[in-house]
Amino acid sequence: MFLFFIDLGPMNRSASHIVTEFILLGIPGCWKTQIFLFSLFLVVYILTLVGNGAIICAVVRDRRLHTPMYFLLGNFAFLEIWYVSSTVPNMLANILSTTKAISFSGCFLQFYLFFSLGTTECLFLALMAYDRYLAICHPLHYPTTMTGRFCGILVSLCWLTGFLGYPIPIFFISQLPFCGSNIIDHFLCDMDPLMSLSCAPAPITETIFYAQSSLVLFCTVMYILRSYILLLRAVFKVPSAAGRQKAFATCGSHLVVVSLFYGTVMVMYVSPTYGIPTLMQKVLTLVYSVLTPLFNPLIYSLRNKEMKHALRNVFIRMKVSKNLF
Repeated sequence: MFLFFIDLGPMNRSASHIVTEFILLGIPGCWKTQIFLFSLFLVVYILTLVGNGAIICAVVRDRRLHTPMYFLLGNFAFLEIWYVSSTVPNMLANILSTTKAISFSGCFLQFYLFFSLGTTECLFLALMAYDRYLAICHPLHYPTTMTGRFCGILVSLCWLTGFLGYPIPIFFISQLPFCGSNIIDHFLCDMDPLMSLSCAPAPITETIFYAQSSLVLFCTVMYILRSYILLLRAVFKVPSAAGRQKAFATCGSHLVVVSLFYGTVMVMYVSPTYGIPTLMQKVLTLVYSVLTPLFNPLIYSLRNKEMKHALRNVFIRMKVSKNLF
């Protein structure tokens, strides 16, 4: 693979002066449609920031939530803020822009952040499944196994793995010659649109990238499914109906988030996308990159009494502070 890119090096150096920026077409529509989309996505973005920010504040301020489960949830909310911020601000600016241009380096920076944060989210969902598995299947060993230090190490590994997995393949993709059209029919810099603009075919690069993405998706989703199969077996052995209901309530939120996120991501990056219309690809990308971060705070807070109580206290404190000033 290394020799493959060495051969393309001279060609790319001459082509790098041709394409210095890309044009993101975004979502098509007349000016009124664009204004409506801008308003809609702006409201969604603000609600996402407020919802996930409120979860972080609740976890930090409420001592009852200083447990591994809520520590993971707080980190997950922090991740969602960055995940949605990797696409939506640029998309909002692009809607109002007349040129709809993004620089070459800015495009690949967004590409890197988008996939790194998405990979980190997959790892977090698997880690949260592991936490619930330990709590329900091995409740006596849970306090000694999932300690604060161990939980912190696992969270750090998720962040490091997510951000260290893509620099090399994305760097190689950025070295491909882009000497033709610079128009990307999408609202973000994604793999398929960028590869379609390359002047030279790069099957090895494309195969490695999709194999890596598919490996992360399949490994994490299979681990999550395995954890929940074992978890459900343990839940059905609980003698009391109240105990079973509490266990299902604890895990139900996580399963909803997993289904929403993995369902759309796998359609985009595991199944072949050549037969999917461009507009449908944009809609699917919107679901897991914009709507999922919005729904996560609602899903977790509405199905969790402790979180609802903590969020209520956060908003009460905010209202009191506002009245004082």
